[in-house]
Amino acid sequence: MDLEVSRALTIPAVELSWRFSRSSGPGGQHVNTSDSRVELSWNIAGSTAVSDGQRQLLLTRLGPRLTAGVITVTASERRSQLRNREVALARLAHLVAEGLAPEPARRRATKPTRGSVRRRLAAKEQRAATKRQRRRPMAE
Repeated sequence: MDLEVSRALTIPAVELSWRFSRSSGPGGQHVNTSDSRVELSWNIAGSTAVSDGQRQLLLTRLGPRLTAGVITVTASERRSQLRNREVALARLAHLVAEGLAPEPARRRATKPTRGSVRRRLAAKEQRAATKRQRRRPMAE
């Protein structure tokens, strides 16, 4: 089954590799007999689904998560292997979509307005006056 990341990008099923193993944690006899834990891997470096520009972007942005150009996601929360496969596919699609998303617009630094500065200083002066009133009177 191909993985649709976006309308523009679909990863062919032949590029995805699956591994299954026994899941850890509670589950009784069921967990000891079924290989419900799922590992889904995709070789970004050798993929034909992405352009060279997209490949570079993914390799740069997902760099810490990659092992030799391969990204791996695991899923073992669900009891069934089928559900874990769906979770793993969704995770991989989300990671790839995030890696290819355009960078957000840079924040433009702005100065506070004259009125907001005046209000802040007035409130500060008011707090100082309140605290001065609470002090013990000075002995003369």
